[in-house]
Amino acid sequence: MHVLIVDDEPLAREELSYLVLQHPKITSTAEAESVEEAMEEMMDQKPDIVFLDIHLTDESGFDLAEKLTHLKKAPYLIFATAYDAYALQAFQVNAKDYLLKPFEEKKIHQALDKAIKELTPQQLAPKPKFEAIPIQGDDRIYLVAPEDIYLVSVEERQLNIETKDQTYHMTGTLNKIEQKLPSELFLKTHRSFILNRTKIQEIQPWFNHTLQVILENGSRVPVSRSYVKTFRAQVGLE
Repeated sequence: MHVLIVDDEPLAREELSYLVLQHPKITSTAEAESVEEAMEEMMDQKPDIVFLDIHLTDESGFDLAEKLTHLKKAPYLIFATAYDAYALQAFQVNAKDYLLKPFEEKKIHQALDKAIKELTPQQLAPKPKFEAIPIQGDDRIYLVAPEDIYLVSVEERQLNIETKDQTYHMTGTLNKIEQKLPSELFLKTHRSFILNRTKIQEIQPWFNHTLQVILENGSRVPVSRSYVKTFRAQVGLE
């Protein structure tokens, strides 16, 4: 696959080009230092993947990103920048990933693995049923499939999103993320907990006519008194 690197700093372009070419599926790279030069490269080479800095000399990488949204077949766009304040804006112009400088080979290759997987035709792969949930991490935004989420909980305005092997942390409210979760999968069992009903392993009687749910990843989730009746009906206990 061919990669275009757009950055106004020659050393940054050289470093990123080196790291990208260490990936076995990347065959070539090209470099550009401005929006105009990047557009010329894309017309000439048609890159599969573009790494784009935000602050270019007298320009913004968002100008190029906006142009890409109008292309019939746009390249896979990854923002690679020293600024962490533009992540949400980046995803609004169809960016697929957001990496921060200084670059780490591991993270560059993880981003490339993700890009190559999406760009490679998967004839037998089923389309995801639900839209991915964006989760703000320390240095990037993760897109997590709802069906992979086991539990969402909140503690002092910190949201904890559990998957089988990992827990993500971000600021926010339970009500806000609840609006993004498909109701076919998720049940609210407490003012601080929402669980994936397909991940329930066991339901146990608990204190004062409440219930406790054990999920497949071992998490224990309370069902408070105000939610017990609705919960029992939704999981077929009534």
